[in-house]
Amino acid sequence: MHFPILLIFATIIGRSSELTLTDCGSIGESRRPDVSDIAVTCGTDSISLAIQACPIVYTGYNETLMIVNHMSDPACRGTLDMSVSPPVVRFTFPLNTTHACGSVFRTTSAAGTGVFSDFSNIQTVNVSGIVRSSDPTTGTITYNAELKYYYSCAYPLEYLINNTQIDVSASSIALKDNNGSFISTLRLELFSDPEYSRPLVMPQDGIELRTRVYVEVKATNLTGQYNVLLDRCYASISALPTNSSFFNLFVPCNMDQLTSMIQNGLSQSAKFSFPAFRFMEQQNETVSTYYLHCITRLCEITTCSAFMQCNQNTNRRRRRDVQDDGSTDFSHVHTLTSPEIVTQTENSHPHSSTMMQTYDESSSTGLGAAVGVLAFVVIVVLCIAAVFYKKLRN
Repeated sequence: MHFPILLIFATIIGRSSELTLTDCGSIGESRRPDVSDIAVTCGTDSISLAIQACPIVYTGYNETLMIVNHMSDPACRGTLDMSVSPPVVRFTFPLNTTHACGSVFRTTSAAGTGVFSDFSNIQTVNVSGIVRSSDPTTGTITYNAELKYYYSCAYPLEYLINNTQIDVSASSIALKDNNGSFISTLRLELFSDPEYSRPLVMPQDGIELRTRVYVEVKATNLTGQYNVLLDRCYASISALPTNSSFFNLFVPCNMDQLTSMIQNGLSQSAKFSFPAFRFMEQQNETVSTYYLHCITRLCEITTCSAFMQCNQNTNRRRRRDVQDDGSTDFSHVHTLTSPEIVTQTENSHPHSSTMMQTYDESSSTGLGAAVGVLAFVVIVVLCIAAVFYKKLRN
């Protein structure tokens, strides 16, 4: 007796939407809900959910009865998308703690592994919530099953920007259900002036030694609750620093005396500069070529100051002064790449050939003058000797 009533009721509920049970039956999607009915896209500035609509209609609901985290805000309501097959109910909300449709933000810390193994405090922010059905039935009982769709996005807050050959710059992203990345928002750029207005253009024969190189790591289109904090930047002869000579520009709580930190952890842009140098290993080559790598942390504004402290008892940040382990798996590391840094060696100065030519010409001129003077002296001596010889004979 009750089953026909349930079917009629479900049909009535379904018809309040643009999608009906008949529509779902025609495409073979009139079925019970399944755990795979929700797809989650963890973007850099928003989270998007796509829930298959036919199982919702089959259970007795429609898109207007699916609520995110008990939020009645119209901006948090789902919309029916019938342009895809099967149809889906879409939810999109900003990745922001002040307005993320009731999503829960939870930051966790754990010891680093792999390329981050020397860091004891690697943070990850997890954003989670639930889309739940709202049963319109009034009375003591209902025949409608409650629907619950959980979502979760985990964003690591520590990244390695490497393979950066100093010249120009570039970037990229990967998206996967239930996992997100902010790496696409990060960009490393090189400049030739302290105002960071002129991009560094690398000459064919390299930049001169001690030329000041200005570096900026900047986040764009990133939610405003995170700042950029550089943990370590270093140069290596190889694009992949494994088994390669390297030089630390700065590491946690220690900085090369010629590296100048301009801004770090205070905004969504970190800046520093260093004088161009060369690797002694390349002293016999025409130019010295190397790559820049930066380990970059995204820290919540309220916690950045803690990571900038050097008290080993408070955050236990350990200094990196050993070469990267050869077992590091770089295939799992997000990278930003730009062309190589090229510096002139002592033997590749652009004016060296001209200077040598000038030196040779000067030497030739001096030698000619010396020979002329010597010949003149010999003639004078011979003349004097002839005069004395004549007098003695007389």
